[in-house]
Amino acid sequence: SQKNSWRSTLVLAYQSLGVVYGDLSISPLYVYKSTFAEDIHHSETNEEIFGVLSFVFWTLTLIPLFKYVFIVLRADDNGEGGTFALYSLICRHAKVSLLPNRQVADEALSTYKLEPLPEERRRSKVKMFLERHNSLHIALLLLVLLGTCMVIGDGLLTPAISVFSAVSGLELSMSKDHHQYAVVPITCFILVCLFALQHYGTHRIGFCFAPIVLAWLLTISALGLYNIFQWNPRIYRALSPAYMLMFLKKTRISGWMSLGGILLCITGSEAMFADLGHFSYTAIQIAFSFMVYPALILAYMGQAAYLSQHHDMVQHIGFYVSVPEPVRWVVLAVAILASVVGSQAIISGTFSIINQSQSLGCFPKVKVIHTSEKIHGQIYIPEINWFLMILCIAVTIGFRDVKHMGNASGLAVMAVMMVTTCLTSLVIILCWHKPPLLALCFLLFFGSIELLYFSASLIKFRDGAWLPILLALFLVSVMFIWHYATIKKYEYDLHNKVSLEWLLALGPSLGIARVPGIGLVFTDLTSGIPANFSRFVTNLPAFHRVLVFVCIKSVPVPFVPPAERYLVGRVGPVWHRSYRCIVRYGYKDVHQDVDSFESELICRLSDFIRYDHWHKTHEPNGDCDRDGSISMESSSERRLTVIGTLAFSGSNLEPASVSAGFSSAGSLNEEVERRVRFGAADVEDQASGLEEELRDLLEAQQAGTAFILGHSHVRSKRGSSFLKKAALDFGYNFLRRNCRGADVSLKVPPASLLEVGMVYVV
Repeated sequence: SQKNSWRSTLVLAYQSLGVVYGDLSISPLYVYKSTFAEDIHHSETNEEIFGVLSFVFWTLTLIPLFKYVFIVLRADDNGEGGTFALYSLICRHAKVSLLPNRQVADEALSTYKLEPLPEERRRSKVKMFLERHNSLHIALLLLVLLGTCMVIGDGLLTPAISVFSAVSGLELSMSKDHHQYAVVPITCFILVCLFALQHYGTHRIGFCFAPIVLAWLLTISALGLYNIFQWNPRIYRALSPAYMLMFLKKTRISGWMSLGGILLCITGSEAMFADLGHFSYTAIQIAFSFMVYPALILAYMGQAAYLSQHHDMVQHIGFYVSVPEPVRWVVLAVAILASVVGSQAIISGTFSIINQSQSLGCFPKVKVIHTSEKIHGQIYIPEINWFLMILCIAVTIGFRDVKHMGNASGLAVMAVMMVTTCLTSLVIILCWHKPPLLALCFLLFFGSIELLYFSASLIKFRDGAWLPILLALFLVSVMFIWHYATIKKYEYDLHNKVSLEWLLALGPSLGIARVPGIGLVFTDLTSGIPANFSRFVTNLPAFHRVLVFVCIKSVPVPFVPPAERYLVGRVGPVWHRSYRCIVRYGYKDVHQDVDSFESELICRLSDFIRYDHWHKTHEPNGDCDRDGSISMESSSERRLTVIGTLAFSGSNLEPASVSAGFSSAGSLNEEVERRVRFGAADVEDQASGLEEELRDLLEAQQAGTAFILGHSHVRSKRGSSFLKKAALDFGYNFLRRNCRGADVSLKVPPASLLEVGMVYVV
């Protein structure tokens, strides 16, 4: 078994080359060219090239190797990585989330891991300080949104600079005039093809990603070794930190500004953490330490060795000048393929992080398509894909050189790394329970290095660095406005919800009729009767024979197992035929994971009915104190029960097995799984109430299902500030009108949709 384990780990390490390291491995194409663009010049003393090589070596060693591979990768959330994974961990260990729909039941999830701590360690001063100040909660969310927006900006800039740098190798094979008019059109054509193929999904062409990146890494390693032994075998001396000091002493402010080009050697390092969920910690560690890191060091040393003996190539510093002419066309072809693979990885990552933002209520609704039935997490978002393509082509045509693209990409990359450093410092204190001094040392050491590089990129604001800043400001504004309005709508619903007694009082005496069918009332509330339903009944005095209040909520975990997804309970007595169903998703779950949400929900209801009747029969006093069930806010409502996934599909209401997970009130981490099996004969022996309730559910399903959704319009209160009015009255309502509705994500048939207009005055 140990041999098989190592074999599978090595296979994962090989596969990670194509997904994780595509962006990082192609950085030798443009690092030296961007660094020597204008700020510094290569002289015959070689102090500049040796200093740059020393900076590249130590930057690659400290940031990707020490920081990410040995520290940050350990801050995983159930094996998942990325900005939202860190935020999720922090929100679970401290009450800093702005989403107000947190339930005790969420802590019973198997993926909701919290280590039991002694009382004195549980009351961390940092934790108490964070929980006490709401302004810090907002600042933390803005920090996460900033990091997310910079990842999206990287998804825009990486394809442009990667493909452009690879295609620019044509400059050594054609005249300057022809090169000027050929590189940009060829780059744009490759980018259009790349984005046009996204809807097919990565899994269809992903099998060739790892071989391409492996071929590229072997190519740059071989070229590096050739140039080292051919031109300067003693280039290893430049790895000494002393050359960094000599470089800064000679170049002064120009050398500091050139750091904006040097930092491009670590573009794509964040992908090691973001894509952790697709592989394993050991696999990514092996792939980087034993393949990617040595190949990159050899590539940069080889280029520096060549340039140290060719001072006449000052005007043509770049990757391709160090490639021997007989193999230049082969290397060009491999470089273009590798740049496409690197671009594909960052585009897929952009889709993933937007889906996570949407699940946490931080991004407007967009259509998410699951491109693979076998591989979880491979998604495609049409609107974002074409938006990225248009901007990517605009950047290529507008900048037309590596210098400006490098300045923009460098600032985006370093901003993401600084956000990761800050969040990891909080994880060290809150989740790993280490001394704050250790977290402060981590923050100061890596933060100071990243701040130095960030300042060098920021100084080039007018030379391209303005683009990611402008894009981040726009996206942060959109995401924060959407999140703010979502919170305000929830608070409005919470304060205007109707009591259960009001629902039970509705009857023929008031002229209210119960019509055949099932009514699915969607709400963000986890308890109580939503205001949109009272508005519906007031204007149309009838509601369905079977009524289900459905709440689809996000939980701060990456995935919710299907067996723990549905919380089902009664609303009122049995004869009222009203239920509540809370459907829980993690921030990396795709909501369209079932063919028919309606059929799945009805199956869970039928399972709950069987379990509820069985429980009453075997535990007559269970209604008063049901072990492990989840208490509601209202004492009039019944408790909720976890209903698991069953071994049948579709809308079949025949008796089957019920799997219910529970957590006792004394210890939420202890789960007892009970499996109760019923055969057809057992159901007949049950009380007639079970048969009648199942028959009513079946007849209601055959009569038809109506999806009752709120169609909201948000309006600010009188006397609100101008900023609030602009954000809600114009910003949020414009986004709501021009984005996908909830009916799209739920796959609601148009003929079954009922929208109830609601005006939220917040």
